[in-house]
Amino acid sequence: MTQKLDLDLKPGQSIELLKELHILTRDGKLNQDSRRKLKQVYHLYHFIEPLLKDLKENAQQINLVDHGAGKSYLGFIIYDLFFKSLSMPNKVFGIEFREELVKKSKEQADKLNFPHMDFLHLTVADSITTKKLPESVEIVTALHACDTATDDAIHFALAKNAKHIVLVPCCQAEVATHLRSNKAKLLANPMSELFRQPIHTREFGSHLTNVLRVLELTAAGYDVTVTELVGFEHSMKNELIVASKHNNPDKNHQVRQAKERLAALLTEFRLDDLKTRFSQ
Repeated sequence: MTQKLDLDLKPGQSIELLKELHILTRDGKLNQDSRRKLKQVYHLYHFIEPLLKDLKENAQQINLVDHGAGKSYLGFIIYDLFFKSLSMPNKVFGIEFREELVKKSKEQADKLNFPHMDFLHLTVADSITTKKLPESVEIVTALHACDTATDDAIHFALAKNAKHIVLVPCCQAEVATHLRSNKAKLLANPMSELFRQPIHTREFGSHLTNVLRVLELTAAGYDVTVTELVGFEHSMKNELIVASKHNNPDKNHQVRQAKERLAALLTEFRLDDLKTRFSQ
């Protein structure tokens, strides 16, 4: 069953792009699954647009890297709504390890005449060292990058000294796995009741992972906000982390405190093996 398109499109939005991404059918209709996906991407763009405008005013160029790009819905929408009208140097890169999706995205960019888009067949970890990306990147996004791929995207952003980082984490099992393996040693601590039950181990592990990420970014000098992306009726993977770096000389105390609390949490929950992942 399809419905007529009743979303308020952004000014200049390409209908052909929405059809090319199979968000719209060829006769301009929108099914419910596509409606949900488009709402998520539009809502995320609502948070990204002010960051792009800041870069337009204050940067010499704008390189955006989208990690775990998949079919590149986000990259294409951002390019269509913002980058295609820029006169300053700019590039949108999509990083994806599934080669067939990279090939398809390249074909779509050519068809749509989006010359400043590129797609690279790389793991997120390999993207940190590749010479195919510029030395500096102004903004990094990762929409539903699974498990440790979100952490790799953070490490990439820190290595590239990105001014803005926008993350919507997905499934994240690593911390929960460590909590599970260390549960017997932690039972003497009343805090272990937070993750005694298997379902709580999974959910608390996910929550703790994102708390550690926020502290890691704060310790690296970023101002971090965490909010809900869209309602839970649209996605259960719903946490949006936005980090921006400002040249503020008064942040030394905030940075030092974040480092101390990050180290304390890793020790408290016997996650010492993960220090290299969350500490820079």
